[in-house]
Amino acid sequence: MFEPLYTADEMRAAEAGHDVAELMERAGREVAEYVLEEYGDESVTIVCGPGNNGGDGRVAARVLREADLDVRVVESKPEGEDKNLGSPGVIVDALFGTGFTGEPRPDAARLIEQINAADVDVVSVDVPSGVDASTGEVAGVAVEAVATIAFHGDKVGLVVTPGAFHAGEVEIVDIGLEEQETEHARPTRELLELVPHRSHRDTKYTAGSVLVVGGAPGYTGAACLSARAAFRADAGYVAVAAPRASLPVLETQLLEAVKRPLDDVWGAVERARALALGPGLGRSEETKTLVHRLLEETDRPAVVDADALWELEPFTRDAPTVLTPHSGELGRLLDVDAAWIDAHRLEAAHRAVERFGCVVLLKGEGTIVAAPGEQVLVCEGFPSLATAGTGDVLTGIVGSFLAKGMDARLAAAAAAVAHAEAAAEAPQEAGLVASDVVEMLPYVLAA
Repeated sequence: MFEPLYTADEMRAAEAGHDVAELMERAGREVAEYVLEEYGDESVTIVCGPGNNGGDGRVAARVLREADLDVRVVESKPEGEDKNLGSPGVIVDALFGTGFTGEPRPDAARLIEQINAADVDVVSVDVPSGVDASTGEVAGVAVEAVATIAFHGDKVGLVVTPGAFHAGEVEIVDIGLEEQETEHARPTRELLELVPHRSHRDTKYTAGSVLVVGGAPGYTGAACLSARAAFRADAGYVAVAAPRASLPVLETQLLEAVKRPLDDVWGAVERARALALGPGLGRSEETKTLVHRLLEETDRPAVVDADALWELEPFTRDAPTVLTPHSGELGRLLDVDAAWIDAHRLEAAHRAVERFGCVVLLKGEGTIVAAPGEQVLVCEGFPSLATAGTGDVLTGIVGSFLAKGMDARLAAAAAAVAHAEAAAEAPQEAGLVASDVVEMLPYVLAA
């Protein structure tokens, strides 16, 4: 249900008490076997740093030479001299390991640039050099690998962007270490088994009753997508509270959902077991005040997205709450640029949790779900989800799962998993739209 993701410190703890030379031998052999299997008799250049990662590379070089491959070993030391990578068919990057942080020094940076400019496949050892294994941050230049051979388990930096963008395909290999408790984990599809399904005892209300608050004129599609997603995520009852001017459109577009004027939202709250605030709500002082009141004056679990995040201030409430910003929205909430969020996703999620004291789901490739005092969950994404409206779909799924009584952190993570799985299962390999994801949800949740 959860696969561990290791930081550098956690890997050091896992390796403690083991013979370093023996671990290096196992690791190097695994790298060599991967190269032999994937690249056959291609010539190989292995770039080795001075630490254990370089030691893994030297073991791999020995094993490959024993297999009669043409192998060139390039040492990063001494610095200040030109390095000749030769004309290999593949490069093995064994420059930095999991302990690397910060920005490569100038000589190492030039060597990384040489590797990237070689125009051949690069296989990284444990983590692409230049990527922080504990955070996924890339402070300077980093190796662009087509594959990374990760020892013992996945590293945080291989699944959190931007580091994940450098890792290529990640191959996890066993080197004889025991699994450790970790501060980060990746949910698997098995997490969806925790989503309650309707029973014979359920009514449409007890099966999950969701109130979507949004749908201003010109943005009714967002509320429609959230409402449909909540239904397809197995909610039994969905209502939409929207401005009166939008109700004729919603009546046409939403068959099953109940439509209520926004000025009657408090009456609609009474039947809801969860609130989905923000899809197409619009940005005004009135909507900002309404969101704040709904958060502070109701005891319903809530997911807060899109326009409901606009100028959102910390609030006081006991009910489960999930914020679902993308990097631009979170940047505005934390008063930093979106580019900073993209470069420091884990730190940004932790800052948001500290500021708002609730679950934060930071959308993007490698969706991060963070909560006060809890293990951070990093969920796999899917490229097709980079299209308008999929965030509204995610909001509806979270709302449905909250209405079913799920723990807020698990509801958010399960929604992210279902969201990605639905996109992956959709028949559209290109041209996927948000409503396609909605229609695949019942198949994903029934599997």
